[in-house]
Amino acid sequence: MASGSAITNSGARPALALLLGINLFNYIDRYILAAVEPEIRRAFFSPDDIDAKTKTGTLATAFLLTYMLSAPIFGRMADRLPRWWIIGGGVAVWSLASGATGLAGSFTILLVTRIFVGIGEGAYGPAAPTILADLYPLTIRGRVMAVFFMAIPVGSALGYGFAGFINAHWDWRWAFYLVAPPGLLLAILCTFMREPKRGESSAKSSRSRRADIMTLFKTRSYVLNTLACAAMTFAIGGLAFWTPSYIYEYRGQTNLAQVNMIFGALTVAAGILGTLSGGWAGDKLRSRFPGSYFLVSGLGMIIGFPFIIVMLFIPFPWAWISLFIAMFFLFSNTGPANTALANVTHPFVRATGFALNIFIIHALGDAISPPLIGAIAGRTNMNVAFLVVSAAMLVSGVIWLYGMRYLAADTAAVESQTLR
Repeated sequence: MASGSAITNSGARPALALLLGINLFNYIDRYILAAVEPEIRRAFFSPDDIDAKTKTGTLATAFLLTYMLSAPIFGRMADRLPRWWIIGGGVAVWSLASGATGLAGSFTILLVTRIFVGIGEGAYGPAAPTILADLYPLTIRGRVMAVFFMAIPVGSALGYGFAGFINAHWDWRWAFYLVAPPGLLLAILCTFMREPKRGESSAKSSRSRRADIMTLFKTRSYVLNTLACAAMTFAIGGLAFWTPSYIYEYRGQTNLAQVNMIFGALTVAAGILGTLSGGWAGDKLRSRFPGSYFLVSGLGMIIGFPFIIVMLFIPFPWAWISLFIAMFFLFSNTGPANTALANVTHPFVRATGFALNIFIIHALGDAISPPLIGAIAGRTNMNVAFLVVSAAMLVSGVIWLYGMRYLAADTAAVESQTLR
């Protein structure tokens, strides 16, 4: 199917629906941990331990390190082997590991379970977007990616809200137990899905995979997009992990369950609106601005940054409004940035391209920022820590805007290769 043609593959929508469901549980699992971090800290550390926040921050780092290290391995496998089997295996591993998190009797065991969650998600992360890129043409790919990545805010919010509710009525451990069965069901469903052809939404190319992999590092929009995503991930990863604790402990909001519910509701609303708006705007502006996906991503980060700062210094409930506006603009980059990533990577090495992106953005991003915020907060305060980390948002916005000049040519180069 040519890149600009209508969708004719009957499996496109079922694939999108299943991958959306999997991605939803992916982020529910990630942010359950953030939602119950104060309870985990109380369970495993003494109240006067100055490094307690730094230690619990390493739970996020352990997950992200294994996620980013395993992603290139599974990404290379996904360029050669059936992707649905790799995805299903990864979902099964992280679901079992999530259930095991609730069983942890020591902080070390807790750390090990998060490592296995990272391995499972490392199998899923690089493969899933490439299936959608193979099933949907270039003209609507931004909107499709936006729908897929809409699971980030919705899943994150459900993770906060679900964990807050379960913790308030039972115990934080039950939040981890209850997410395992649905994940295993989704893993089983993957085994029934048909594997799409590589580059099914475009014609095939005779180029070698090795040549295309080397081309990734010479593609300026791929490199700049990855650097911008790394800066964005550094800022948002740290903020997302610590915001409930910040509002609960530092800003005097005394009901943790209520904080998680409100924060979750804001994340859902801002995330859905921001993610879908960003994907729609990237597609619609493409005819007028060839670098539209970077334009939307860059402006979103630059506009969102000052609202994060305002949130730190104004009282509640007004701080919730400022946080909502900031999240709307921050989520607007999700669809466009990933669409640009798919558009400038050759179909036969797309999973490797996503995997390398995952490795770099987490190595330079949210593998570092949660413990950094914890360390700074433990020695100064949370406002100072948030100010230091959120400055990376500005950096990401500038990089995306600079990369606009290269995106159209790099996209056209990949399209010309696949249409030969």
